[in-house]
Amino acid sequence: MNLQKLMAEQTGLRVVPAVAAGSSTEGARTTAALGPDTVTAESCFRIASLTKVFTSAALLRTLRDKGVPLGTPVVELLPGLAPDWRADRSITVEQILGQVSGLRESVDGATVAALGDGDGALLEAARLVVRAGNERQPGRRWSYYNGNYFLAGSVLATLNGTTYESALQASLLAPWGFARTGFETPAASVTGWSGTTELPPLGYPRTRRPSGGLWSSVSELLAVGEGLLADRALLAEISRPRTRPDDPMSYGLGWALGPSGQMYLNGRLPGYRAAMVLIPHRDYVSVALAGQETALPALARLLSDMQRPLTGDDIAEAVDAFAA
Repeated sequence: MNLQKLMAEQTGLRVVPAVAAGSSTEGARTTAALGPDTVTAESCFRIASLTKVFTSAALLRTLRDKGVPLGTPVVELLPGLAPDWRADRSITVEQILGQVSGLRESVDGATVAALGDGDGALLEAARLVVRAGNERQPGRRWSYYNGNYFLAGSVLATLNGTTYESALQASLLAPWGFARTGFETPAASVTGWSGTTELPPLGYPRTRRPSGGLWSSVSELLAVGEGLLADRALLAEISRPRTRPDDPMSYGLGWALGPSGQMYLNGRLPGYRAAMVLIPHRDYVSVALAGQETALPALARLLSDMQRPLTGDDIAEAVDAFAA
């Protein structure tokens, strides 16, 4: 595969100031970039909802290390929220990671950002989520709601006895050797653009970080995929569908699931787009990152074309339409 040629053929990428992409098949990597010479596979972009890959993997590793079943009710792991818990008390960790909790989707980003950036703010965001109760019975319907991941990040923090950021660092980023993935704006950051307007670097509320706050690079996102592929037990949990046949899509734990076993998702923040595909049975992972809000259709097409020789599937529309 000539990745540089594939990227050049995507007309939608020609107006994007900076794009980086890569793939790994059985550990053999190919990377390419468009834009300034300074943009490489090591350059850092906002990855938005691809952060859920990290939150899910870190929480699953922590649960496994501590011998806590995935079917444990969340209220048992967050006892400090019990007095305010108006949601269904049977909601499990598995259901929040799988976006099938049935929680009432009434807590938005602005509301939780107003809670501030103190160490206790994320738990207070989780408190607002469970105070709102349920719209439907847990397990009955898939619906993409970041409130699920406010809870997941709170569980990760509580199980580790620290903040979400420290827990993520200790349970995943440090063990897997990630130096470029984090919440602070890195030196090698790529500028985000909205159309022809350059956007200044902005902070990201701590209350929202488990669902979308990370910076990362193509090289380290490929390493995430390679790490998941190497941990077959973890991968089996993540890639098993938690949805029903009548749900809007097939979904595992933090990933949408494609027709030939692909795992995929995308992310968006002002100035940035990100997308990623994993194919477990082909030991394959690919990722594409862009410093432009409007780049997702072209990124989705690129990733679809990259994986098509392995599966025969056109998944561009699915990757583009994903709920993030």
